[in-house]
Amino acid sequence: MDDSFRIRKGLYLLFLFLVSRVVCVSIRYSLPEEKKSGSLVANVLKDLKLGPGELSARRAQLVSKSNKQYFQLDSRSGNLFVNEKIDREALCGKVEPCLLLSEIVLQNPLTIYIIEIEIKDVNDNSPEFSKKEFELAIPENVPTNTRFPLESAQDTDLGENTIQNYTLSVNGNFRLDVQSNEFGSKYVDLVLEKSLDREKEAHLRLTLTAVDGGVPQRTGTIQININILDINDNFPQFTQSEYKVKLKENSPRGTLVSKVEARDLDFGSNAEITYSFHRVPENIEHLFYLQQKTGEITILGPIDYEKEASYHLDIKATDGGGLSGHCKVLVEIEDENDNLPEISVISVTNPLAEDSPLDTLVVLFSVTDRDSGDNGRTFCSVEMNLPFLLKNTVNNYYQLVTQRPLDREKVPEYNITITATDRGSPKLISVRIISVEISDINDNSPAFEKSKYEMQVWENNIPGLLMGLVRAADLDVEQNAKVTYYLVPGNASGAPAASYVSINSETGNLYVLRSLDYEQIKEFQVTVRASDGGSPPLSSEVVVRVVILDENDNAPFFLYPLQNSTSPFNELVPKSAESGYLVAKVVAVDGDSGQNSWLSYELLKATDPGLFSIGAQNGEVKTRRPLTERDTNKQRLIILVRDNGHPPQTSTATLNVLPVDGFSDPYLNIASVSHEASEEDGSLTMYLVICLAAVSFVFLVCIIVFVAIKVHKKESSFITALPQFPPALPEIPETGVDSQSGSLSRTYRYDVCLTGGSLSSEFRFLRPLIPVFSMGDPNISENHRISSISQEAPEQAEGQKQREQVCK
Repeated sequence: MDDSFRIRKGLYLLFLFLVSRVVCVSIRYSLPEEKKSGSLVANVLKDLKLGPGELSARRAQLVSKSNKQYFQLDSRSGNLFVNEKIDREALCGKVEPCLLLSEIVLQNPLTIYIIEIEIKDVNDNSPEFSKKEFELAIPENVPTNTRFPLESAQDTDLGENTIQNYTLSVNGNFRLDVQSNEFGSKYVDLVLEKSLDREKEAHLRLTLTAVDGGVPQRTGTIQININILDINDNFPQFTQSEYKVKLKENSPRGTLVSKVEARDLDFGSNAEITYSFHRVPENIEHLFYLQQKTGEITILGPIDYEKEASYHLDIKATDGGGLSGHCKVLVEIEDENDNLPEISVISVTNPLAEDSPLDTLVVLFSVTDRDSGDNGRTFCSVEMNLPFLLKNTVNNYYQLVTQRPLDREKVPEYNITITATDRGSPKLISVRIISVEISDINDNSPAFEKSKYEMQVWENNIPGLLMGLVRAADLDVEQNAKVTYYLVPGNASGAPAASYVSINSETGNLYVLRSLDYEQIKEFQVTVRASDGGSPPLSSEVVVRVVILDENDNAPFFLYPLQNSTSPFNELVPKSAESGYLVAKVVAVDGDSGQNSWLSYELLKATDPGLFSIGAQNGEVKTRRPLTERDTNKQRLIILVRDNGHPPQTSTATLNVLPVDGFSDPYLNIASVSHEASEEDGSLTMYLVICLAAVSFVFLVCIIVFVAIKVHKKESSFITALPQFPPALPEIPETGVDSQSGSLSRTYRYDVCLTGGSLSSEFRFLRPLIPVFSMGDPNISENHRISSISQEAPEQAEGQKQREQVCK
């Protein structure tokens, strides 16, 4: 049976070698039993044809195929050592040869070396009999040459170290006959050489000695007590010389194995038969029970096919006269599927990199089943929805490799359930759960919570004010998920972005660095970059729009009458003007926006409060009643303009109104007075003429310059043409009038129509560049005034109505 098992095993290994790409090599060593732990068995490097250090580099592992790890492998030197003292008899019993199978498993590429270590027997056990004394009853009439089987000694050693001979103490009646049975075991018979005479000697004491062939020899003895009986001439005879029985393993205690039966033709006590085991090993008596009276053999101990596949029982039947007969019972054990498949994990790649390529080895394991036949054939499986593939290699080794890309952000850890199932009936299943963590790689960029951020800050803010924060999340972990925030270099409204805002690199808080002015900048954009801590780092960007909110921090500014350091503005009003006559239009602007730039006008103070009124929204100064002779020749108006901010801001302007009578009478009277004065002093007239010529020249130059500027800068605003105006006025819509305040825009061209009593022409916006002479100016002669009036009077009367109509 052992030879057929070896043949099947060899054919199986040959088949595996032919169908598998994994390299397998078999090496055999021999080792005497009872070697101490740490004893050197061999150096495998030379036999495996491997270089120094290759065992360590390829992660060599020694896998034992027995329940214990009897050997250990030094992967650096390649030496194979005894790990635990080996008792060949306890390990293999009578099996020869006694082989311990181990496998050296190398990875990259996977190579399996089968190591067979034969355990050689040493003579460490003495022959032993099951009893110290053996009782034998022999009738006195037994003929010579009658054979009496004796109990054989047991020696667990093998070969030359087992029992080689038996000797018998010196006596005159018996000799020994030693023979070998079909199994190679020696048995001994006591042969009667001389007839017995009970009357001469009723008892004989002989010593049987068993001698083995070891060096030094070991012996065992048993005392044979022979009682000589009276005549009993019939031996018990069994109905069968050999019984064959099949018994399932794990049969419960008390199960009937077989029943033997012997018969004796004698009568009385000589026919009373008792049954007993004969020449059986000690372990048989622990496994089977023989009923002395009935001959029934039942199970006494556990029957395990994996330990022993068959048992040979020798049964002796003895009658009351001491005669005995013998038979054999052959018990064959049938295998039951009572052993679960065993899953042995060789190596696990844990943690497993997220970017591991396909076919990366994750788990290497083997499956064994101690049963035989289909009960010992196994197959493995894993869950179908895993990104892993199970590959069968050789000798029931399995590889679990990656078959799909891994994504730690979706599944950070896999609990791989390996199921091993045998092909017995019923099937037995073993489950092993292996946890494999997926290590993170930097494959996710930080993602901002919003696609675009908008923040608001009031103008005139405190530098260092927190505006808001941006936040980005990274699906990676640890250093790969540590987000750092930066400002992307660039310009914001013509200046570097870093000069406006700063960002906290850890929290993403945005701070404004300087005080902002809504009138200079209304909004700007900066770009924030979020970068993680991976290698290489990944980043993403987001645009932050910063909107500056307006505060009421600008007072209204008068465009007309312009309040500069020159003399106040004068407007001429005919004394014949009726109620509602348009005297002038006051124009003011505000650098703020929204309701902060809504302007309203009021007459703060006047020489005659009841004479003039001003439109609250349009700033038009009109007469409230007709002028009378009692009204003074110079009316001084103080006009206040107020915005709609909180709190509101105000500005004031002064406007002088000069009532005249037809644009001639007052000036003619003044001219006559001047003429009389000129007669008194003729030289004064000459000086006045010179001054008038100079003023006229300057006036013409200004006209030419104005025309040139207007042609060159046709689209420029009126504000930029006046050097006395503030350099930076707020932007006003091009429609010319605020939709709610009624004030004029900065780009409005103030070539407006004048009232009939004005000293200005339609180029009124040039008034800040041309001196305006009031009626009370002492530096201007009466002649000059008369000349000016005489030049304007003819044209004034003809165009008065047209200009008033246009202005209205």
